[in-house]
Amino acid sequence: MVRFVFIALLVPALAVFAAPLPAKRAFAFALQSYDQFQISDGVAGTAEAQANAVFVTPFPADLTTVDATSLANLGTMREAAESAETDDFDPQIAAASGADAAALQVGKVKNKVLKLTGEVQQIKIKIAQASAAGSSTSDLETSLATEQGKLTTNIALDVKSKGAASKGVA
Repeated sequence: MVRFVFIALLVPALAVFAAPLPAKRAFAFALQSYDQFQISDGVAGTAEAQANAVFVTPFPADLTTVDATSLANLGTMREAAESAETDDFDPQIAAASGADAAALQVGKVKNKVLKLTGEVQQIKIKIAQASAAGSSTSDLETSLATEQGKLTTNIALDVKSKGAASKGVA
């Protein structure tokens, strides 16, 4: 009888250990148009926080859960910020003068912070996923260091211009 009671208590306790682990939930990052996520309007000095709100904060701590569509959306949005720089900011700055040109230049720096934050986040996701798959990350680590250096430089330029008027192109 004691054995029966012992087994009756032991079986449900062991069932807890046999229960399946919850599956990892994939993270989804929605595609937005450039005018929905651009940060260049306003004033300089907070581009890092603004860019993080777009490209870092929405993502989970476990970057391995980011699905392929979300990674592609991140890339598309980063490319939109890059296109704004070359196709919109550069010609508008060249055509402007005085305070307008200065505000556009400040906006361009904020846009660079946005673009580079997206690039760094994209590389970090690729590193996390390659690492989880047991793949080499050395090329990605090199790219990350390069892009992080550019990002740090542009964040410093934004902070140096803190309070200056900033104008976007969207």
